[in-house]
Amino acid sequence: MLGARSSHRFHSGCRAAGPPFPIPPSHDSLRKKSSNQRRNAPSSKYRINRQIRVPEVRLIDEENEQVGVISTDDARRRADEAGLDLVEVQPNASPPVCRIMDYGKFKYAQKKKERGAAKTKAHSTLKELRVRPAIDPHDLEYRLVQGRKFLEEGHKVQVVCIFRGRQRAHPEMGYRVMEAVAKNLEDIAKIETRPKMNGPRMTMLLARK
Repeated sequence: MLGARSSHRFHSGCRAAGPPFPIPPSHDSLRKKSSNQRRNAPSSKYRINRQIRVPEVRLIDEENEQVGVISTDDARRRADEAGLDLVEVQPNASPPVCRIMDYGKFKYAQKKKERGAAKTKAHSTLKELRVRPAIDPHDLEYRLVQGRKFLEEGHKVQVVCIFRGRQRAHPEMGYRVMEAVAKNLEDIAKIETRPKMNGPRMTMLLARK
C-alpha cells in the first residue's frame, strides 16, 4: 500500500509540475517571426518598413502614382494592406521619398543590374573609328554603323580624323566631320572628350549614355 501511495504521489506530482520538457513553438509562429525579421532586417543601402523613423514621407504607391506627403504610419499601413514593403528611396529629400514595392524583388533587380554593369565594364575596351576631313558620305555612313555597334557592345569609341598635306591648314574640316559623327550617334553616345588637334590627328572620345 505504501508503495502504491508513493507511486500515486509521484505521478500526481509530475502532472502538477507540468510537462517535463518545454513545448517548442509552432511552425506557423516560427514562420511569422522569420518573416517579420526579414521585413525589418537592416539594409546596407535602403531603410525599409520600421527602420523609417521620420514622422512623414512623400509616398509613391505600388502603381507608381504620386500619393503626396503623408504620415509614415499611414504609409506603412498602406504597404501592409498591399502585402508589400515601404522603401525609402530618396532619404535626403525633404521629406524623404518612399515607395511601396516588393523589396525582395527590388533588391534582386538592383543586384542583377550591378552585376551587368560590372560585367560590361570588365569587357569594355577602347575602339578606334578612323575618318578623314574630306570623307565620302557613304564611307562616313559605314563608319557610323561601326561606331554604333561598338557603343552598343559597351565599348568607348575614339574617333580619329587624319589630316594629310594641305588639309592640316583647315582644321575646320575635321571639326565638321566630328560634329556629324557626334550628331548621328547622340541617341546612344555622349562626348567624353571634345575634339582636339594633336599634330596631324584630331581625336574625340565617345562613351555609351
